[in-house]
Order: sequence, then structure tokens, then C-alpha cells
Amino acid sequence: MLRITALLHTKNDAQRIGRALDSLRPCDEVLVIDHDSEDETANIARDHGAKVKKAVLGVADGAYAIDASHDWILCILPCEALSEGLEASLLSWKHQFDGKEEAEQPPKVPALAFHLRRETGRGWEAAPAQTRLVNRQAINWTSALPPETNGSVVLPGDLLHFRT
Repeated sequence: MLRITALLHTKNDAQRIGRALDSLRPCDEVLVIDHDSEDETANIARDHGAKVKKAVLGVADGAYAIDASHDWILCILPCEALSEGLEASLLSWKHQFDGKEEAEQPPKVPALAFHLRRETGRGWEAAPAQTRLVNRQAINWTSALPPETNGSVVLPGDLLHFRT
């Protein structure tokens, strides 16, 4: 079976991170990189079953993908959450590879994109799809979110970006 690690970078996100972590049911591992939070962010992440690692000064955010147990890395922000539709799409996408030999995995696409829906003062607004699920064997990145990848498959469902 294909496995996914969620990767989140945090700093004083105690008020936001619970919703993000609750939405990561399709992920097999959650890795939180904490950038010196002074609130309960790390404890909340641990309470949700996440593996918490302290960020090291000078290490690029994308480099922490090496600490993941799985090659497929889902990158989200603490102020985001997967919609139920996106959760279902991810589970369906993962399970299409159940029982297949390792040689048949990973899928030939190096990345998947999700439609983004941003919360504004006037309600929810659609934004272009963004690459958020990448195979670390095929793509390297330095920031908290992976680069846009031409030809990414866009899964149905929305990645919800809440106002902070």
C-alpha cells in the first residue's frame, strides 16, 4: 500500500493546528517541525499523534522531508485542513495501489495538486490548484511548500485555507 507522511511547519500555532491535524486521516504519519513555539503547539501536535521535531536554525524547511518515514509527502500549513471530499479522494487514490508490488509504486506522476479554497471576510473564494503532495524521490524543495509542478494531477476536493 502507498503511504503518506504529512509535513507541517509550525510556530505558535496552538489555536490552529488541531483542525489541520484532525483532517489528516489519509496520512500514515504526521511530522510537525516546530520553529521555537512559545505556546502549546508541540504538545497539541503530540496529543494528536504527530511526531514533533525541533527545527534547526539554518536548515531549509523542505529538507525535513528526509525525516519522513514515507516517500509521499503531503505539505500543508497549520491554518489549513483537508475538506471531507479531499480526504475521500486521497484515500481512494492511495487504495488503488493496495496489493500491488513495490515496483508498481509509486505512481508515474511525481506530484498531486489540490484545489485551494480561501476563507475571506466575504466568505470562501476559490483559488488555483496548488501542488501539495509530492514524491520526495522525484522532487526536492527548500520552502515549507513544494514548488508548482507542471502536469500535476489535480484530485477532487478542496484544501481549506482558514483566516488566521
